[in-house]
Amino acid sequence: MPSPQSVASGPELHSPREPVVPQIPAQGTRKANSEDASSAHREGLRPGLGTLLRAFSKASQRASGCTPQEDPGLLRRSSRLLFRSLRRARDEGPAADQTQATTEASSRAMDGVSPQSSTGAGPAELEEDKSVADLITERKLLAAFEQLRHLETRLVAEKASRTFEQDPTGFARRAMDLCLHYDGLAAEIGAIVLETLGPDGVDAAVLAELAHVVRAEEEAHPEPPADGDFLCTPRHWRQHWEDAVRRSARERVQQVSTGEAPGTAEGASGLAQLLAELGRLVRHDLQKVQLEVHPAYAAAGYPAWEAYLRAFHGAVAQRLQELAHDAHGCEQLYVLLDWASNVYSSPDFLGSQDLALPSEPLPPLLAPDVWARLESDYTSFLETKIASCFDGILQVEQSRWVAAEAPDVLQGHYHTPLSIDVHMLVAEHVKAAGAISAELEATTLQICTRALGLFLPRFEKAFLESGAVSEPNLCANINACEEFRTHLLARFPGSLEELEKPLVAATCAFQKRLLQDLQGDVQPLFKVLCTKAWLTQDVLQPLLDKVVAFAGHLERVVPPRAQETLQEVHRYVVREYLAQALRPHERFRGVERVSGSQKMGLDAQAIGSTFQGLGSEATWLGRAIPCVADILGETYKDDIRRHLETLIRSYPDIRRDHVLAILALRRLGHRRNQHLLTHAQDLLRAAAKAEGPGAAGGHVLFEEIEVPTSMDVLITCI
Repeated sequence: MPSPQSVASGPELHSPREPVVPQIPAQGTRKANSEDASSAHREGLRPGLGTLLRAFSKASQRASGCTPQEDPGLLRRSSRLLFRSLRRARDEGPAADQTQATTEASSRAMDGVSPQSSTGAGPAELEEDKSVADLITERKLLAAFEQLRHLETRLVAEKASRTFEQDPTGFARRAMDLCLHYDGLAAEIGAIVLETLGPDGVDAAVLAELAHVVRAEEEAHPEPPADGDFLCTPRHWRQHWEDAVRRSARERVQQVSTGEAPGTAEGASGLAQLLAELGRLVRHDLQKVQLEVHPAYAAAGYPAWEAYLRAFHGAVAQRLQELAHDAHGCEQLYVLLDWASNVYSSPDFLGSQDLALPSEPLPPLLAPDVWARLESDYTSFLETKIASCFDGILQVEQSRWVAAEAPDVLQGHYHTPLSIDVHMLVAEHVKAAGAISAELEATTLQICTRALGLFLPRFEKAFLESGAVSEPNLCANINACEEFRTHLLARFPGSLEELEKPLVAATCAFQKRLLQDLQGDVQPLFKVLCTKAWLTQDVLQPLLDKVVAFAGHLERVVPPRAQETLQEVHRYVVREYLAQALRPHERFRGVERVSGSQKMGLDAQAIGSTFQGLGSEATWLGRAIPCVADILGETYKDDIRRHLETLIRSYPDIRRDHVLAILALRRLGHRRNQHLLTHAQDLLRAAAKAEGPGAAGGHVLFEEIEVPTSMDVLITCI
């Protein structure tokens, strides 16, 4: 970008006896004054009108060629208007002698001589010791404009008084100088705008003065004069300022490197890096505009933020159109679409809600056909993005586990952020896709379903292998799986059936680990059952106390899963009690056997009442321990057959080994044992034919009880 000197100064007014070709100084020569320019010409030469017109044309060409950043239309407009005025002045005839003094006074004003000293008129605030070019060079824009406005007013008045009837060349010289200084001031405005976002920036006072100058010019030239005089024609500096803002935004955006060439293996990553750099640049520049530039303009009532915002949006749109045109391959197309829709359009793009890009007033970044082409490949990469989101959710959960954060309790249930995160992820992407088309919404829902189905086993494994496994966390994860089943399936009916299997598997895994922790805690307490110490001590109560404490966590689990888990605990307690009874460490005879039978009956009542108080609905478990207790303590041996029939009908999953183990507790004798065993086998075969697999409503109890072959059982069989 050229220095301010290259665009600010224009040619100085000179004495009519020293006609020169006015020139815009080349870059880096801003300090050159009018005397340097006139040294190459002979004094006293009075050029004709054609010579002056040719000189002005050459000066305009050099001025536009030396400052590529400037709008050459400024000089072209000035020259056209000036030529029309010159034609009018030429038709009026020469009057050089009458205008000689006036022209010299104006020349001295431009060269640094006070207008008051030569004419005795002018505003008191004008800087009398400096030329307009010097004021522009020092960026005293308002003072320069006031001097130009004062000279313009005087020139118009002199023209109206027919001072230049005999000297149209003098009028042309002064008008040309005035127009070129106006153009120099406009060029300086453009240079200030271009430097505003540069590394050095521009002082806030200069920006405020720039805004005041633009407004002052609008007030001085509100509309074209009725007589068509070019001197008072509006300069359109506001439009020139807006053009400079757009040009500045384009140059800033184009500074971003092009990255990897499209089509290469690293093209997508290079494009992503380019867009990230572009985003950082736009974010930095707009933040600077909001924090530094906008307040300076706002003091003068100038809407700088809106102008810069739209300028950068247009520049980014143009750059993105170019990148989309040159992009090849689905990866690069997805990167563009993702950046345009999720990064640039994000409310957090500028890092502040106050700087958020308006979505509706601004035009779309990409043309509809380009957007459609990118959208067609969106689904190909949406799966990758959603999988990445699930990775982020897993990392958040793992950070919570490391921090040993306890789950929250919402509405009486353990709660983990996992449920909300997944719900928001699915809903957000499905809603975004639905805003485009129903087909894309359905495809996005399928992608989310598959991603969640893959996420659940990973989450289950990561959690169970972590050190955060505890009753509250396990219960919270069970609740999360249940929320997935109910809320997601209810919100998207008919779309998430394939999630049912992984959700059930994860729920069962968490329930199993929950039961394993309880089993590890209470399993040693079962070993003291069915011993002689058990006959005289209440060894069951500590076990039931642990069960009650465990059930306290189940109260914070959603009802369906809580009831399932509680029934499983109930079944486990009854099963382990029977397993201990069927393989006792000590055999009871006589009075001890009767006492053991009574003790088992009391334990069965305690277990039943405890689980009934906890809300267990597994009433089918209540007959197992009492039936075995009745067989163990029955004094009338013929009634053992009746008790055995009740046991087999209630629990069809019982096997011959279990019957042998139960009969071994009594030692009834070979003949009676064989008779009861044969009858039991007949009952088992009849039950298998009548009800088939999964009898008794699918209840399983004895099938999971392993009975080792002991000497007593062998004796019973013999």
